[in-house]
Amino acid sequence: MAEKSISYSIWKRLLIGLKKSRSAQFGLVIIFLFIFMAIFAPLISPYDPLIQDISQRLKPPSMAHPLGTDQLGRDVLSRVIYGSRISLIVGFSAVFISGIIGITLGMVSGFYGKWVDTIIMRLADIQLSLPFILLAIAIMAVLGPGLKNIILVLGITGWVIYARIVRGETLKTRNIDFVNAALALGNNDIRIIFRHILPNVLASAIVVATLEMARMIIMEAALSFLGLGIQPPTPSWGTMVADGRDYITNAWWLITFPGLAIMITVLGINLFGDWLRDSLDPKLRL
Repeated sequence: MAEKSISYSIWKRLLIGLKKSRSAQFGLVIIFLFIFMAIFAPLISPYDPLIQDISQRLKPPSMAHPLGTDQLGRDVLSRVIYGSRISLIVGFSAVFISGIIGITLGMVSGFYGKWVDTIIMRLADIQLSLPFILLAIAIMAVLGPGLKNIILVLGITGWVIYARIVRGETLKTRNIDFVNAALALGNNDIRIIFRHILPNVLASAIVVATLEMARMIIMEAALSFLGLGIQPPTPSWGTMVADGRDYITNAWWLITFPGLAIMITVLGINLFGDWLRDSLDPKLRL
């Protein structure tokens, strides 16, 4: 009952805080808007994003094509709408994979300490010594471009920040009385880690995941821009920006609208993530 009461109070505090924060509400509206676009893309998209019409190539924004057309006569608005699917799929999937890996390794590292902690943290240090974008490019060059590969690469290379933060939280939690009591009662390590420690480090991990999702979306766009991510003709914001750079002087809309989509999505996630961090961190609420 006590755990349920604590959980209820946290949710109640978050809802009250959300009502007071205009920036968090704005960010949440943006997130839901793009999720809605991704889910209902076939219903709200005015054209098929893959159909080409050379007679309509490089048309500026108009009533027929609100965001104009690209070099192959495809509707830019439709491609931006469908591009939200790729960005959100990559963002959610990569964050889920990196979160599972990072949270698990962080709890194991903080709980056991000694040589286990040393090995895991040295692996983290090695990965941090390599620039993230260069590491991702190197792996993508070996595996090849594609949706599955880009999710795998971003998921595997993004675990370090979770591991470091969760390790610190675990080090503080493992010496609390209820953990010592669970050990004294004969609970095994796995039960203690996932039953008693995980709920206490999950709030910090959720905040990291929220902010990391914005970074994953940017990384997907960057890799697609370089030709190592989503391949044509699949609509991707990064690929659309790459295609539009050759026409930036006479077809500004090709690079502007997908770029705005990336910026607005990341802005919304960061606004909501900043509020979530402030709400869940007791030191920042003082």
